[in-house]
Amino acid sequence: MAARTVSRSEALRSPAQIPLRSAPATAVPEAIRTGRIPLADPRPTVPGGFDAKAFTGEVVPFSVIAFREGHDRIGVHVRLTAPDGAQTLHRLTPLNDGTDRWEAEIALDLRGLWHYRFEAFSDDHATWAHAAAVKIGAGVDVEVMTASGAELFARAAAEKDRPAAERRRLSAVALALGEADGAVTLGVAGDVELAALFAARPVRTLVTESAEQRILVERTRAGVGAWYEFFPRSEGAKRTKDGTIISGTFRTATKRLPAVAEMGFEVLYLPPIHPIGRSHRKGPNNTLNAGQRDPGSPWAIGSADGGHDAVHPDLGTLADFRAFVRAAHKAGLEIALDLALQASPDHPWVAEHPEWFTTLPDGSIAYAENPPKKYQDIYPINFDNDPDGICAEVLRVVEHWISQGVSIFRVDNPHTKPLWFWEWLIARVNERHPDVVFLAEAFTRPAPLRGLAAAGFQQSYTYFTWRNSKAELEDFLSSLATETADYLRPNLFVNTPDILTEYLQFGGRAAYRIRAAIAATAAPVYGVYAGYELYENVARPGAEENIDNEKYEYKLRDFAGAEAVGDSLAPYLRRLNEIRRDHPALRQLRNLAVHWSDDDAVLVYSKHLDAAFTGTGSSDTVLVVANVDPHSVRETTVHLDTRIWGVAPGETFEVQDLITGQIWTWNDHDYVRLDAFAEPVHILTVKERS
Repeated sequence: MAARTVSRSEALRSPAQIPLRSAPATAVPEAIRTGRIPLADPRPTVPGGFDAKAFTGEVVPFSVIAFREGHDRIGVHVRLTAPDGAQTLHRLTPLNDGTDRWEAEIALDLRGLWHYRFEAFSDDHATWAHAAAVKIGAGVDVEVMTASGAELFARAAAEKDRPAAERRRLSAVALALGEADGAVTLGVAGDVELAALFAARPVRTLVTESAEQRILVERTRAGVGAWYEFFPRSEGAKRTKDGTIISGTFRTATKRLPAVAEMGFEVLYLPPIHPIGRSHRKGPNNTLNAGQRDPGSPWAIGSADGGHDAVHPDLGTLADFRAFVRAAHKAGLEIALDLALQASPDHPWVAEHPEWFTTLPDGSIAYAENPPKKYQDIYPINFDNDPDGICAEVLRVVEHWISQGVSIFRVDNPHTKPLWFWEWLIARVNERHPDVVFLAEAFTRPAPLRGLAAAGFQQSYTYFTWRNSKAELEDFLSSLATETADYLRPNLFVNTPDILTEYLQFGGRAAYRIRAAIAATAAPVYGVYAGYELYENVARPGAEENIDNEKYEYKLRDFAGAEAVGDSLAPYLRRLNEIRRDHPALRQLRNLAVHWSDDDAVLVYSKHLDAAFTGTGSSDTVLVVANVDPHSVRETTVHLDTRIWGVAPGETFEVQDLITGQIWTWNDHDYVRLDAFAEPVHILTVKERS
């Protein structure tokens, strides 16, 4: 079992693992809810009683509110039980913010289901040392404090689970206090080494335990990754002499894999690769008059060629897909496949299982709608008529694609399906395949979005694309890092085939740099849809999506040509992904801290990771200063809480811009100039002092 712990209190840092010690339980009447030492609001916690979540290498703050009556000192531990049954105690320290909240940051590196409970206790040494310092200093109860100190040290020396050398030392102190005067006793009470000894192995009485809770630790890819999305049919597609376009295939799409991997992406997401229905097929720009050669929307799944377990004949065969997956793995890319639980009117399900759909009074089947949008080419699933049959079929489909090498599923519109279904499906799949990751494309209200995450989805799309101002981003990013971080892992996609925000439409190339920089540094998971690096920003009139949308037609792009003439964002994306790999602080979610600037368009935040968690022996701090107005040059002063990375206010430190390489000497108040038309974002590393 590997677990590392660091407290936020520098003065009371304790060893990473504290040996277990027995302590007397506190008996209270059964009708009393409150323990002898009250414990409240334990974290991590998830609404609805679901398990909290973490990924291997994630630093998790375990915290609880604990207090007691009077002035006696208390201590708080969290008892962790690893998936292999090993137990450790970790000491919490108070946040000293007036909330009575205690906390320890712990990295859980063993995958599986952990159990934890908080234990509060009367810290007899801390209580005695504090009282002795106050009373003896005032000349009050000197003999009483000396005698009680001797008794305390003798009791500690008698504890058989302490090391022999420690017991001998404590016994010697007890004997010395038996004949000590006030000055000696005062010295013992203030002895730093003895305080550290008792912090590591406290004398505990009145022990009170919280209820046991659970946290599921999943593989790192469940919470960390750079995603890239492309349509295989567009990769390698060719225009013929008569102007028609021949579809790309898995084999031609394979040629694009090295370029995606070279940009530093780790997950390749594919929209549905299945046969596409002909009935009510959508034409270019979502028109209703598709031509014979128009490919239709990949989300209109199913035809005479098969359904969700088949591949589109234009793309190749199932064997071709497996070869594509192997090539992706060789390039260092995992494949994420779209799981869209819907059907075209031509899907085999419609004929074989009409009960899986909603039949209207006129006998027709209801098609999908998201007013004012209408999807006449798609039938949504009705889960209420035959839930057992639908569950069995979807599980079969998912297992089928797992057997083809798919390890991640991006789920289309999961909020339009019952929540119980996702809880069931993800649990069943992860029981057999704990490596499989599900991403929820849940652009919906906060309650269902969060409900899906709590019920099992490892990742979720968010409202990031619509949070563009400084104030919006401060609130949004802070919420992700704190309010929902125990269960919701945000995947900050900068764009999608459905989403081309006004910010990108009218922000020019600066907007594309700004959004990519924030997405790549603010969360451990982010994504880019193909064409972003080419600054595709022309919207279809009346819609928040690209004109000539790839959902309805092939897209011919010259990525290499654009990069060759310096007209591509690919080098910038490559550098962002290099920075993410080099800086472990960016692979954490909960460590984001918002700072301040005097300009309402300059966003400032940091991500810090203590040396105990980086694996390098040094701490890691990344500071992001972004001009979120893509149309201006901004000059302002930024104000930093440098204590987060161990620098006292007013002290100087060096920062280096990881994009330009420039180095500056900063303190907690610094001038910045950010030119949206040159470098709108500083991504700075705080250099450790030698």
